[in-house]
Amino acid sequence: MTTELIFPDGFTWGSATAAYQVEGAVTEDGRGPCIWDRFSHEPGKVEGGDTGDVACDHYHRWREDVALMRELGLGAYRFSVAWSRVIPEGRGAVNSKGLDFYDRLVDELLKVGIEPFVTLYHFDLPQALEDVGGWPERSTAEAFAEYAAVVARRLGDRVRHWVTLNEPRVAALAGYELGVHAPGRSSVAERLAAGHHMLLAHGLGMQAIRAESSSAKIGLVNDPAPCHPASGHPLDVVTANLKHALRNTWMLDPVFGRGYPALLVEALEWDQDEVLPGDLEIISLPTDFFGLNYYTRDIFRSPDLPPPDAGAVTPGDEFTDMGWEVYPAGVLEMLEWLWHEYGIANLYVTENGAAYGDTDDAPPFRDPKRVAFLRDHLAAVHRAIERGVPVRGFFQWSLLDNFEWAFGYSKRFGIVRVDYETQKRFVRDSGRFYSSVARSNRLPVGD
Repeated sequence: MTTELIFPDGFTWGSATAAYQVEGAVTEDGRGPCIWDRFSHEPGKVEGGDTGDVACDHYHRWREDVALMRELGLGAYRFSVAWSRVIPEGRGAVNSKGLDFYDRLVDELLKVGIEPFVTLYHFDLPQALEDVGGWPERSTAEAFAEYAAVVARRLGDRVRHWVTLNEPRVAALAGYELGVHAPGRSSVAERLAAGHHMLLAHGLGMQAIRAESSSAKIGLVNDPAPCHPASGHPLDVVTANLKHALRNTWMLDPVFGRGYPALLVEALEWDQDEVLPGDLEIISLPTDFFGLNYYTRDIFRSPDLPPPDAGAVTPGDEFTDMGWEVYPAGVLEMLEWLWHEYGIANLYVTENGAAYGDTDDAPPFRDPKRVAFLRDHLAAVHRAIERGVPVRGFFQWSLLDNFEWAFGYSKRFGIVRVDYETQKRFVRDSGRFYSSVARSNRLPVGD
């Protein structure tokens, strides 16, 4: 029997993209290069040798994409601004043509009743700033504040919701320690310095936006996830707790006034030379909301223990094309944890989605696994709301198939399929399903 879960009145239903992943047009209208332009052109860095040079050609097809969002009945669109399109060198001269693009996009969104949620940084640091040190340098945080002021000055009369940075944890870890994302560095010390300066940029960016727009609602987006021990053994528990600090509290405790977690500082022998007097006060300035990007959970086993026995915690048997376990209970766990741990008054799920292929290679492009993924995760979000968690909205990742960072175009997250050869868009079954939920504010569950 099918029943319906009803979401609160005024709940925000949106979808999300990021500039480098969809825009293309990397050398047009004065745009400067970003770190992904250089990184993706280095042999062996991106699967298939793919780059974001064209991506989804959103820079030229934005009207078509806004019309698609309207057709789907979306009430909001979370997109990012390309820093190097607005300020090609990262600091200094402003490129008016770059600002014009986002100006037109915002106007068109508002014209059709779609609320813009603007993210100022989504992994695409101007290459000119990387060339003089990148995020491990304090000057990059200061440059970000200047950039934030420029964009807020232009768009702040119409944009109400702002995200300073997307997933600073991932940007610091993958880009500066693991080297699998741009700029491809491999240093724990640089990762820690980069992470601190990204959080400082968040605080400085909030100050800059508020100076330009008194009505702005500003938040940070990160990707906390459940870190479960593989068993109840003390060594597994210790391992999971350390991973929890690295994954979750490292980038959240400072934002909510607690400073950096002592467990992490001790484990990494971090001298915190980058943390200057007053930094933590700037980082912990009040935010208006927090955005949760959720995809899966992590299970940790101590390297000092043998493989767990049959009674241990193990992943389920469903995985996306990214190799990530399908674990809807995790979004409920994280929403409740964020609410209880930090007392956040306004939470959004700012990314949630799955990479899957289609079951057919022609319209209607059925994707039943993605439909089931969305249904189960939305049901978990609804359970969080029923338990009192102040979840205000949900943004599906992603509106379009796009350039999936180091995986290139090999992974498809879109509720809209993109034929990269023709740039034609096709709404998948998951897009039609999500549209019905967004339009009705109701989620069908059951048989």
